[in-house]
Amino acid sequence: MARISLTPPRTPLIRLLEWYSKRTYGKVLEPLMAYGHHRRVLIGTTRFELSVARWKKLDPGLKALAVMASASAIGCSWCTDFGYWENRRHGMAHEKLHDVPRWRESEVYTPLERDVMEYAEAMTATPPTVEDDLVGRLRQHLGDEGLVELTTMVAVENLRSRVNAAFGLTGQGFKDSCDIPSRGSRQSLAGG
Repeated sequence: MARISLTPPRTPLIRLLEWYSKRTYGKVLEPLMAYGHHRRVLIGTTRFELSVARWKKLDPGLKALAVMASASAIGCSWCTDFGYWENRRHGMAHEKLHDVPRWRESEVYTPLERDVMEYAEAMTATPPTVEDDLVGRLRQHLGDEGLVELTTMVAVENLRSRVNAAFGLTGQGFKDSCDIPSRGSRQSLAGG
C-alpha cells in the first residue's frame, strides 16, 4: 500500500500527465501521481526523465539489464514490474528479464551482460563495492561514453527505486499484461 496519496490535486498539469501516461503506458503511472503533490519536483523529475530517454551511447539491452539489476538489488517491485513490461515491449527475451534476480546462476547472459549486472549491483550496494578490474573490462567494451552512461543509468535507477520503495509503491500489473500463462497455468485457472 502506498505511503502517500496517489490522488494529488487535479491541476491542469496533473490532467495532462494522466492523459499522456494513459496514452503511452495504458495506465496512469503511480510515481507520477506521488510526485504530483510537489509541482516543482514533478516538473523537474519529468524533464530529467525526458532527457535521460535521449541518452543513446549504451546498447539498450545492456542499459535495461543494468536498470533491472539495480531495481532488483534494491527490491523495488514497482520498478521491476514496469521494467519487465517495458523491456518485453522492446523485444528483450523473457528469460533474460526473468533471470535478473539470479543472473549469477543463469546461463542466458553473455560475459559482457554479466559484467554490466555485476557493476549495477556493486554500485547499488551501500557502500558501493565497485572494483577497478570490473571497470576496466567495461571500459574496454563500452568506451568512456558508454561507461559514463552505464554508471549514470545505474545511479538514476537507484534514485527511482529508492523513491518508489520509500513511497511504498508496488507493481501496477504491467508484467501481467505481457506474460502469456503456460498451458498448465491456464488449465489450473479454468479448473480452480
